[in-house]
Amino acid sequence: MEGEAATGSDTAEAGEALPEPEPAELSDGPGTDSDAETPESPGTPETSEASEQAEPAPAEDEDLVAAGDASDLPDVTSDEALEAALEALLLVVDSPAGEQMLAETVEQPVARVTVALRTMAQRLTERGSGIDLRRVGEGWRFYTRDTYAPFVEKLLLDGQRSKLTRAALESLAVIAYRQPVTRARVAAVRGVNVDGVIRTLLARGLIEEMGTDPETTGTLYVTTELFLERLGLSSLNDLPPIAPLLPEVDTIDDI
Repeated sequence: MEGEAATGSDTAEAGEALPEPEPAELSDGPGTDSDAETPESPGTPETSEASEQAEPAPAEDEDLVAAGDASDLPDVTSDEALEAALEALLLVVDSPAGEQMLAETVEQPVARVTVALRTMAQRLTERGSGIDLRRVGEGWRFYTRDTYAPFVEKLLLDGQRSKLTRAALESLAVIAYRQPVTRARVAAVRGVNVDGVIRTLLARGLIEEMGTDPETTGTLYVTTELFLERLGLSSLNDLPPIAPLLPEVDTIDDI
């Protein structure tokens, strides 16, 4: 370091022409700019730190998008769409559906769902629809309008003259061996929707409703005296062992 200082003093004594490189070094700019930029270099980590802190925001957005994709529910912001969604739900319920349950299913406020249900019921009545939307107990359910009951009875009586389908017989067997049982559990055993079959068996008088399941609130079904009469049985104890006929029914208690 002392040698370098000596060299600088010798250069100063050599004459005025030699100091010119000094302005040249200053005029190089990059050296001076780099020195000037050096204080700003700490700003680079700060910028990166800020960017790192901002990174979680896109992650949150991705989570929101992922959640939206997972639900993939139709848009029911309009009154028409909401009523259509409620109509679809009421067509498949086993028992009157409560406003709270319907609201949770369509992810809408209970108050809005209640208004939609009342509007639907009023509209069906005003246009004389064969479908009547009623509030029964703590829930809502579709019924056929009393005015057209004779046609419904005629259709059901005509249907009683036809033979039961294999699907109806299988469902009837499940009910006979596991009564009282809900529609959902019968469907779980058979692996298919049994709504239509249950309606047929009810219309034929082979099964009837017997209260509700305390856990699921689903309607419980049992066989009737007519069922025993048609099979020539004096009681359900006369039914043959179930295992050889329908072994998979034994798994119903685990569902």
